[in-house]
Amino acid sequence: MKIKAKLTFGVGLLFLLILALAAVSGRYIHQLKRDTNNILVANYNTLQYSRNMLIALESIGEDTTAINTFNENLIKQQQNVTEIGEKEVTNLVMKHFSMLRNNPEDTVLISSIRGDITELMRLNMEAIEQKSNIADATAQKAIVIISVTGSLCFLIAFILLVNLPSGIANPIKELTESIKEIAAQNYKKRVHFESHNEFGDLAKSFNTMAEKLEEYSESRLDKILKGKKRIETLINNMHDPVIGIDETNKVLFANDEALKITGLEEKDLIGRQIQDIAVTNDLIRDIVKDIFRSEAGKIKSEQLKIFADGKESYFEKEILDINIIPTGETQSQFIGQVIMLRNITPFKELDLAKTNFMGTVSHEFKTPISSIQMSLQLLENKQIGNLNIEQKNLVESIKEDTLRLLRITGELLNITQVESGSIQINLQPSPINPIIEYAVHANKSAADHKKIAIDVNTDDTSIVYADSEKTAWVMTNLISNAVRYSYENSIIFVKYKKENNKIQFSVADTGQGIHPQYLTKIFERYFRVPGAKKEGTGLGLSISKEFIEAQGGEIWVDSEYGVGSTFYFTLNIAPHNMKNEEK
Repeated sequence: MKIKAKLTFGVGLLFLLILALAAVSGRYIHQLKRDTNNILVANYNTLQYSRNMLIALESIGEDTTAINTFNENLIKQQQNVTEIGEKEVTNLVMKHFSMLRNNPEDTVLISSIRGDITELMRLNMEAIEQKSNIADATAQKAIVIISVTGSLCFLIAFILLVNLPSGIANPIKELTESIKEIAAQNYKKRVHFESHNEFGDLAKSFNTMAEKLEEYSESRLDKILKGKKRIETLINNMHDPVIGIDETNKVLFANDEALKITGLEEKDLIGRQIQDIAVTNDLIRDIVKDIFRSEAGKIKSEQLKIFADGKESYFEKEILDINIIPTGETQSQFIGQVIMLRNITPFKELDLAKTNFMGTVSHEFKTPISSIQMSLQLLENKQIGNLNIEQKNLVESIKEDTLRLLRITGELLNITQVESGSIQINLQPSPINPIIEYAVHANKSAADHKKIAIDVNTDDTSIVYADSEKTAWVMTNLISNAVRYSYENSIIFVKYKKENNKIQFSVADTGQGIHPQYLTKIFERYFRVPGAKKEGTGLGLSISKEFIEAQGGEIWVDSEYGVGSTFYFTLNIAPHNMKNEEK
């Protein structure tokens, strides 16, 4: 039988039995009420009337109202005749009462009337007893029938309670467990429901689906293995080392290049925890150190110098998190990482060649530039001869171009030091005032030319722990930029202040400012704000950043477009200064 038919039959039968129980109960209750009313309304009233007539009969002759009372109750009795023989006795009472009204002193008539009333009471008493027996029988019958019907309802309800939930829940539970097995790729799982109902049909459909999935899985296995081999071949033929680990840091794969540079064999790497390998292998330790130090998704790429291919080689390390969204879910799940080492040795060699070329050319430029400067000094010497106005203008123009070329050459030399990693930083306690004075003096001529005032806030006693030459170069570059981009007749503010254990320098101008979209690129090499003046190489701020960071400081800019810019940098306070301040 179908589950729907079972539910309909069981619940419907229970509903019908409840209706039958309610109907039987109502019928017998109504019958009991009727029998009770018969006793109360008919027989009880007759007894009451008979009693009143007996009382009135005793008072006839003494009470003038007794005759009327007797007559009233007799009339009521005439209207309340319900039993067999009761009418004849009532008529007899009426006959004797009529005779008594004519002769109230007749004791024989009074005695006859009393006997008639007694007979009337006897008939009603017997009727009450008979009707009481009938009511008892009805009540007993009602109890039996209601009990049987109620027991039947309880039995059916109990059977439904025991069988119906389990008959529905157990197959669903079994089917749920089977679905979980299928989801876990156990396609051999089957369900067996013997009943020919909806669950039986569902079991057949489920088993058919499982068979098809099993067949599909087995048919796809060869393709999956081929795909796996294809990926492994692709990874092994990559010229860059690649190592894959799972979410527990177990090594899943490593290509031939990775095995070559680590000096490990495949059996020593695959299937082992990478942190265990790092204990005995320095290169693996350098490669994976960021995995355990950094938060997921925040591992930055870095360059590694590794001896490979018989020479020092450069590799750029990148660690990629692998996240997937499982089928049927919405949240991504972390399943491992891929460590890639890109061989950038050819690019590094080209970059080094470029740096060496720039350094050589810049160094070679200094000699002819110095010669040009000496020639200009000789031309300006009045002992050799006076120059006319046009000649003076020409000499002045050559001098400016020479200074500009010298400044560019200096920047190129500095950038070659930065790129080659050969910056020589000489950190020592240095007074701040001479550094600022040097930078201001170096830019005084350019500032006076544009009628720009340089407002300096200095403190002769302050000492900073820095390379005074590099710091002076940075300050000179910042003031030079401020003069270049400020309007005529404006003011440049050079300040510094103590902040924690550092000195914060600032150079503020009231020029056009920098557009917000360029603020993050302003310290990049060769970057120049579009539309800015064509002077400079775009290296000054980049070199300044390298110089300041090499001294353990920071450099940044705040700018409001159309209002002006303020460049800041910080350096450490000299150690003895810190001790004095603590005292």
